[in-house]
Amino acid sequence: MEKQTDYAMAVSRFKEYLIDEEKSSATIEKYLRDIKSFCEFLRDKPLNKDKTLAYKEYLTESYAPASVNSMLVAINCFLKFIGRQDCCVKLLKIQRQIFCREDKELTKEEYQRLVKAAAGTRLEFVIRTICGTGIRVSELEYITVEAVQRGKAVVNCKNKTRVIFIPAFLQNLLKQYIKKSGIKAGAVFVTKSGKPLNRKNIWRDMKALCKKAAVSPAKVFPHNLRHLFARTFYQLEKDIVRLADLLGHSSVNTTRIYTIESGNEHIIRLEKVEKILMT
Repeated sequence: MEKQTDYAMAVSRFKEYLIDEEKSSATIEKYLRDIKSFCEFLRDKPLNKDKTLAYKEYLTESYAPASVNSMLVAINCFLKFIGRQDCCVKLLKIQRQIFCREDKELTKEEYQRLVKAAAGTRLEFVIRTICGTGIRVSELEYITVEAVQRGKAVVNCKNKTRVIFIPAFLQNLLKQYIKKSGIKAGAVFVTKSGKPLNRKNIWRDMKALCKKAAVSPAKVFPHNLRHLFARTFYQLEKDIVRLADLLGHSSVNTTRIYTIESGNEHIIRLEKVEKILMT
């Protein structure tokens, strides 16, 4: 596989493989984007371990470690698919963070400002649904008129089924939105053509809201609403196993990423320790 046409054919076959593996559309889109960037880096040069290592070095100079590893996972998966395991590279070793970056995580106050800025629009209800249930943005299509009436949505993804409960306050809000929008059945959040909203629609609308809400654009994206839900739930319950079930995680190790506290909270805890030691 040394020509761009060969790369294109391999990527096309890999896409079919990902579909057969029942990967989500968002995952497939990301993998293909990462692999195409890798193929562009190679151009018509022969594929070998040195080239993959060179690309890894290029990524390391251009992106954060977590982003580099995310891209390398996609590339390694592709290399294994085409039978070139010999070209796979190791991921970067990242020390586990004990607290989150405050310039990246959305606060409760910022969330409230976003809701206020979006008041009365479709985006307000989208934001409150994601943050009120912890649902993935790709799963919003399962929030249907019928689900709202029942008070729960059944999500089927990657051969896994889980129930998303819709609390009473959110039920009432969504019923008002459904009535106002004239939606009779099916997905609650749809485009003008009647198709379920996708990640790009919501991302664009949320970014446009930043200035009005006086919230940094770096903090405003759908997945951060899910993070805020997780942190808030964990503060109330301290039950990471139940939270993992709610979020649809197969491993609590993934869930722990969502429950990391801010640096300020850690400082407050350390000051309390000092106070106890000195009294």
